[in-house]
Amino acid sequence: MTTAAVGLSHSPLIGKNDPEPDVLTRIDQAVATAKEFISDFAPDLVVLFAPDHYNGFFYKEMPPFCLATAAQAVGDFDTTAGPLSVDHAAAEHIAQAVLDRNIDLTISARMTVDHGFAQPLEMLFGGIDQVPVVPVFVNGVATPLGPVGRVRALGTAIGEAADELGRRVLYVASGGLSHDPPVPVLRGAPPRVADALIEGHPPTPEQRAKGEQRVVQAGRDYVAGTSTMTPINPTWDNHLLDLLQNGELAEFDNWTVDWMAREGGGSAHEVRTWIAAYAALAAGGDYTMDYRFYEAIPAWIAGFAITTAQRR
Repeated sequence: MTTAAVGLSHSPLIGKNDPEPDVLTRIDQAVATAKEFISDFAPDLVVLFAPDHYNGFFYKEMPPFCLATAAQAVGDFDTTAGPLSVDHAAAEHIAQAVLDRNIDLTISARMTVDHGFAQPLEMLFGGIDQVPVVPVFVNGVATPLGPVGRVRALGTAIGEAADELGRRVLYVASGGLSHDPPVPVLRGAPPRVADALIEGHPPTPEQRAKGEQRVVQAGRDYVAGTSTMTPINPTWDNHLLDLLQNGELAEFDNWTVDWMAREGGGSAHEVRTWIAAYAALAAGGDYTMDYRFYEAIPAWIAGFAITTAQRR
């Protein structure tokens, strides 16, 4: 095989508001399985699909997706700050080839990324600078959101473009499944919050710490049953995983924005990264999902999944 895929949920609450030890053990074993799969595959390029949480992309300009030719991590929620090892030449080739396929892809020569990108790089590769990577932002938070079918088309185009490189490419999807964390919303926001969401003023260390503590407290409230957040939906999560496992990716074209939010919560649109990654893998032919792990984890306010797949 010359292409493979790994899906990995992320959560800002990992290490800050953890579930019971037996749950952590199962997750550690699942991560170890994914790492072993990656080691056996030995990729020489990673295409990483991930969202942002108003750390790099703001309403002043909010693209539905964007590919980076260089990227810097902000270091939120105790992840590493600093540059990613972006493969500039590969990124430029993929960007041009995707545009040639009539996908309106935004390009960033200095992308800012957060824990959505940093966590999978740290968990799977040991750091944000340990593997050549092409970062691809897929908006999963900021409304309005476009049709899911366009995300699938993006993934297909990226897969076709990456195949032209003749390299061992691993597609990585980073995103929670059903989850409804306290993410700010522009509509109806107070002027100060609206300005921050639009202009993207970098928070002070004190402001960042205060915001992160609000998320930690939200996780504790969710576990205690005192939260009004949309519940984790294992049925919806496993339906998504079934479609990915069976290669029924065209079914996602029928998913509507409102339905996804009702079923999976406000941040369920992070699954767009999974759809894009598996569409990229499928661009070159049928694939097999070798491994599938899922567990609802209230402490992390998320349906948490890990998958591995390879072309047949």
